[in-house]
Amino acid sequence: MRDSNTPASPLARRRFLALGGGVVAAGVLAACSSGSSTTREPVQPGSDAVAAAEKRRRAASATVRDVTLRAEPAAVDLGGVQVRTWTYGGRLPGQEIRLGRGEVLRARFANALPAPTTVHWHGLALRNDMDGTPDITQPEIVASGSFPYEFTVPDAGTYWFHPHVGVQQDRGLYAPLIVEDPADGRDYDLEAVVVLDDWLDGVDGRDPDKELQQLRDKGMEGMSGMSMDMPSDPNAPLGSDTGDVQYPYYLINGRLNTDPATITARPGQRIRLRIINAAADTPFRVAVGGHRLRITHTDGFPVQPADTSSVLIGMGERYDAIVELGDGVFPLVAVPEGKPGGALALIRTGSGTPPPPDFRPAELTTPPLIADRLTAIDAVRLPTKTPDRTLDVTLGSDPKRYIWTINGRTYNDRSPLDVTEGERIRLRFINSTMMFHPMHLHGHTYQLRTPTASGPRKDTSIVAPMHTVEVDFDANNPGQWMIHCHNAYHAEAGMMTILSYVK
Repeated sequence: MRDSNTPASPLARRRFLALGGGVVAAGVLAACSSGSSTTREPVQPGSDAVAAAEKRRRAASATVRDVTLRAEPAAVDLGGVQVRTWTYGGRLPGQEIRLGRGEVLRARFANALPAPTTVHWHGLALRNDMDGTPDITQPEIVASGSFPYEFTVPDAGTYWFHPHVGVQQDRGLYAPLIVEDPADGRDYDLEAVVVLDDWLDGVDGRDPDKELQQLRDKGMEGMSGMSMDMPSDPNAPLGSDTGDVQYPYYLINGRLNTDPATITARPGQRIRLRIINAAADTPFRVAVGGHRLRITHTDGFPVQPADTSSVLIGMGERYDAIVELGDGVFPLVAVPEGKPGGALALIRTGSGTPPPPDFRPAELTTPPLIADRLTAIDAVRLPTKTPDRTLDVTLGSDPKRYIWTINGRTYNDRSPLDVTEGERIRLRFINSTMMFHPMHLHGHTYQLRTPTASGPRKDTSIVAPMHTVEVDFDANNPGQWMIHCHNAYHAEAGMMTILSYVK
């Protein structure tokens, strides 16, 4: 036991503030905010209301796209490094699914893993009983079991899918889901899907379950690399505490920087990069050497175009960027924020020598673009309306044990956030910890509230340490929906709750 006269370590002080903030905020929530009801009946995933919402989305003439999807163990080549992992169809990333806005996806899923799993269709405002949340919207799909997913995809954009059981997402179980708009292609010539990941599975005997257990065994005070630094530097908007896990590798489209994936184009072409952060514990700063990025979408929805040298992408977020290409070989770099190492892909339009694996372009030396600098285009802005209800979502942690909380509770002890269909809801994410959290809302897109304008439409947002982020959405998709941190280890350690439609 530490002597009472010994000054508290920065880590201990960090965790004390985190817990204290959570307790205070939870008390404020109980006293002042619209809380959960103990008498109203939840709208269940199999209810008539959920079926009616799907019927409104689905046109009678909607095209049905049939796909088969199989989760299975496989040996994967990361580019000179062989690993055993779990995959969709033996590929990393899994095979992309692409369909048009308003079409129906019918995915026949088979589980060939040695463990139960589900599939969550990240970012889509789909029917509740197809959301892939175990024990909430469906039972876990047992080993050798199957499940027929079928739903309308209402909005165009860049999405992806992954499991929602334990920390399975930190294996190879992820793949892009692209929903095309009839207007796509008017401002670019070609496109490429870019999937970012942090990797440890199958390396030196490591796997995500063991990693989670080690975090729990060490507790908060056993974690290294933590500090009390506030994110006051615009070139380090997340502060210095950006992850709990040290990864040996970082990947772009399943490849190491020593044997990178290559995108081929012609000089002068405009390429649309659909960038997905599928990592479990790592935000990335993304840039293309010698080029500017014109950000056109985030989390699937269009924004007023914004030029930038680099963009910061939290776990679960997606950004679309158009790049007008020069002549040569250019690095597409994804640098893990606050961690050593990096990921690299190449864009080749002509002759030239590829840069070294650890190349850092000048575009990374200036502050990155983050979502609160973006503005939704008029067509996707929410109509102006005073919220019917404001719900506080206070993010906290235990000072010693590896436990992360929402409103002072872990997921197993959760108090759902009640809403009623037809309401305008404001969520207030209050981060009382000294670590950032990418918070994700299932089944909806919201509008990020910014000081100067109507922020972007999103479903996943970075909440910086000791900061508050407010978002508004219309409660128009009934059912039971998760809200959680998209750090897979934080979520599994408790930072999840349920947004519950009630009647």
